[in-house]
Amino acid sequence: MEEIELYLDVAKDTMDGAIKHLIIELGKIRAGKASPQMLEGLQIDYYGSMTPIQNVATINTPDARTLAIKPFEKKIINDIEKAIRNSNLGFSPSNDGDMIRISVPPLNEERRRELVKRAKNEIETAKINVRNIRQDANNSLRKLTKDGVAEDLVKSSEDRVQKLTDSYVAKIEQIFSIKEKEIMEV
Repeated sequence: MEEIELYLDVAKDTMDGAIKHLIIELGKIRAGKASPQMLEGLQIDYYGSMTPIQNVATINTPDARTLAIKPFEKKIINDIEKAIRNSNLGFSPSNDGDMIRISVPPLNEERRRELVKRAKNEIETAKINVRNIRQDANNSLRKLTKDGVAEDLVKSSEDRVQKLTDSYVAKIEQIFSIKEKEIMEV
C-alpha cells in the first residue's frame, strides 16, 4: 500500500539524517590529528549575524598537527581567534595578523578516554533518535488500522520498521568502533 511505503521511506530518510548528524558530531571530536571539522559549529558575529568560521575563512591542515585559518577579511581575525579561545576545544591559537595557526597537541591516555566517552554519548543520542523515529513510524502505521487497513499488513510493516531500525543501530555501532579505534590510536 502506498501510505505504508511512504511512512517507511520517511522513516528511512529520517534515520539517514540521524546518521549524517552523528558523523558531523563525531567529526568535532578530535582524534589527535588536525582536521578542519574540529572547528565546525564555531561561529563569529559577522556584520550582525552569527556565521560559521568556514564561511568567513579558509581552513587548511598544512601538516597532521596544525590547523591554518586564513580569514577572507583581515579585520575579523581577532573575532575568529576569540571564538576559538572561548570554545571548549582546548586549543591555543596563535595570530600573526594574517593567519591563525593552531597546533593540535598529541592526546594523552586520559584525554583519549574522555573523548571516547564523548563519542559514546553521541552514539547513545543517535540510537535514541533512531528509536524515536521507529516509534513515530509505528504510531503512524497503527493509525492506518483505524482507517481500515488490515492489521496483519500493519503488523508486517512494523516488522519492516524494526528491521530498518536494527540495521541503523548496527551502522551506528560500526561508526563508533571506527571512531573509538581512531581516538585510541597513538
